[in-house]
Amino acid sequence: MDKLSDISLVSRVAVFQDKRAFDVLVRKYQSPVRRFFLAQTLGDSQLSDDLAQDTFIKAYTKISSFQSRSSFKTWLFRIAYNVMFDYRRAHHITDEIDNAGVKGHPSAERDAQLSLDIYNAMRMLKPTERTCIALQLIDGYPIDQIAEIMQMAEGTVKSHLSRGKTKLANYLRQNGYGR
Repeated sequence: MDKLSDISLVSRVAVFQDKRAFDVLVRKYQSPVRRFFLAQTLGDSQLSDDLAQDTFIKAYTKISSFQSRSSFKTWLFRIAYNVMFDYRRAHHITDEIDNAGVKGHPSAERDAQLSLDIYNAMRMLKPTERTCIALQLIDGYPIDQIAEIMQMAEGTVKSHLSRGKTKLANYLRQNGYGR
């Protein structure tokens, strides 16, 4: 039913340039797309918002090319993946995060430290490993859809996931988690 709803909305946008239908799609998928970019940018919310906006602009301009071979969500995440890839290539990215501490309540500081540790652990990953990890562990995509989004063989995705998970586990273990 959900897929039919997306296809109906996409058709309304493609055929009638129905901006309200596209707004429904944006509201439905903006949080998952933004969450994907937060993982890729190691928590840079402003950059994540900018990249998400670029993704939706590209989706809107290319929506007539959507052919329903996959779900709209998979198609949208393929665009998001390409936006991130283009951004990294254009800006010769060096993975840095803002290590400013969070002041205030001890649990807020502890939560902030955990977030920083997770982003630092994600920094240890290669971009393809980070993308696979984010798509599976954060967004819940199965391996076959990750392969489709990244246009890789399923075996390659599995390799990236395995290496990425091992690196994450080792980093977090070395920093006092899971003892």
